[in-house]
Amino acid sequence: MAEEPFNAAEGSPSIQVNGLSYAFPDGSTGLKDVTLDLPAGSRTLLIGANGAGKTTLLRLLSGKRMAPASTIRIADVDPFTTGLEGVTYLGLEWVLNPIVRTDIAVPALLSSVGGDVYTARRDELVQVLDVDLGWRMHTVSDGERRRVQLAMGLLRPWRVLLLDEITVDLDLLSRRNFLQWLKRETETRECTVVYATHILDNLAGWPTHLVHMCLGRVKSWGGVEEMTKGLEEADSGARGDSQLGRLVLKWLQEDLEERGPRNGRMGEGKTYESFEGKGGYGQESKMAVR
Repeated sequence: MAEEPFNAAEGSPSIQVNGLSYAFPDGSTGLKDVTLDLPAGSRTLLIGANGAGKTTLLRLLSGKRMAPASTIRIADVDPFTTGLEGVTYLGLEWVLNPIVRTDIAVPALLSSVGGDVYTARRDELVQVLDVDLGWRMHTVSDGERRRVQLAMGLLRPWRVLLLDEITVDLDLLSRRNFLQWLKRETETRECTVVYATHILDNLAGWPTHLVHMCLGRVKSWGGVEEMTKGLEEADSGARGDSQLGRLVLKWLQEDLEERGPRNGRMGEGKTYESFEGKGGYGQESKMAVR
C-alpha cells in the first residue's frame, strides 16, 4: 500500500538522511555518504566553508534535485515517491526571480502568493520584516527587496523550511526580528528549520542543532549543547555568540588545513556556477566537463 503524502496538515516534520551521495553531471562530487537525523521542531544551523556542499544538500532535501532512492525521509516518508508538500526552500534562484525588480506594488505581490487567504500571517510578516505596503519594487533597495521576498516565501504555512543564505541583505535589527519570528514558529506550531549561513550575529540561543560540512561530507552533527560542550572560553564572560563563533572558526580552520589551497585543485562539494549573472541552479547540464 502506498504511503500517504507528506503535507502541511499531517506528519511530524523530522528530517532523516541516510548514506546520501550525489555527483554533478560533470562527474565531480557534490555529496559523499551524508547521514543526518534532525527531529521535528528543531532549528539547525548548516555550517561550512563556501563549496562545502550546503546548497547541494538543501536542494536535494527540497526536491530541487532528485535524490537516490531511500536516502531522504521527511516526516518518515520518502518525499520522492509520495510527494513533497509543506516544504519551503528559499535559495538563490528564488532571490533572483525577476518579478521582484519590476514596477509592481507590494500588496499585489503578497496577494499573488496567498496574502488574501492568510491575512493574519501576512500582517504579522509585514510587521516583523518592517515592510512598507506603499513600496514599488523597482525603487527599493536590495535589503528592502529581500524583506518583501521573505514575506512572500514564508506567507503560506510551511512544516519544513530550508534557508540558503537568504538573510545576507538584511540589517542587524531586521535579521534579529526575523530569527526571533522563526524561533517562535517552531515553538508554537510543529515545524522544522534548516538554515545555511555564514553570519553568526544574534544566533545565541537560536539553534537547537548544528551540522558541520566539509568537501561534500558531514564531519559532525548533533545538539548544540553537545557540540559546544567542553569548549574553553578565552574570556570567562564570553557566552552565546562568542562560544558558537569560536566553534565555527575552529571548524573552518580545520577544514582549510584539510582541504589545502583551492588554486589548481579539482573541487569537491562544488558549488553552482553563474550563467549570465542568473545563477547556475537548475542549469547543471550546461556545465562544461572538466
